Amino acid sequence: MAEPLALHHVSLSVHDLDRSLGFWEGVLGLERLPRPEMSVQGVWLGIGAAQVHLIVFDPRRGDVGTTPGSINPAAAHVAFQVADYTDTVTRLRAAGLEVLETNAARGQCWVRDPDGHVVEFIQLGGNLAGVVPS
Repeated sequence: MAEPLALHHVSLSVHDLDRSLGFWEGVLGLERLPRPEMSVQGVWLGIGAAQVHLIVFDPRRGDVGTTPGSINPAAAHVAFQVADYTDTVTRLRAAGLEVLETNAARGQCWVRDPDGHVVEFIQLGGNLAGVVPS
């Protein structure tokens, strides 16, 4: 049986790498990591012990799926733990992002990156009685 030890990375398909880096580096503050020479364009970013891999979409490689048409917490998404829910929501809105939020007691909110990927921010210790906001 395979026994995963930890999450290593999340890989997301992007259409405009510079625009995506504006969100992932500029808004979220992820740091660029060294990346080996590969047959696909992209950037690796670090977050704690894990990574986010932004891979430039190439239609010759086939279908990579679609992103939801709105912020949908039930859609496939990546979630990041944050220290301060209220500060996170304030910063995301200041960056001009639409934010779907619960409340500070629950400590969950969602945005979409420039390519429509749903990104969740969660402050642990909140009341997580359910998956979707009430």
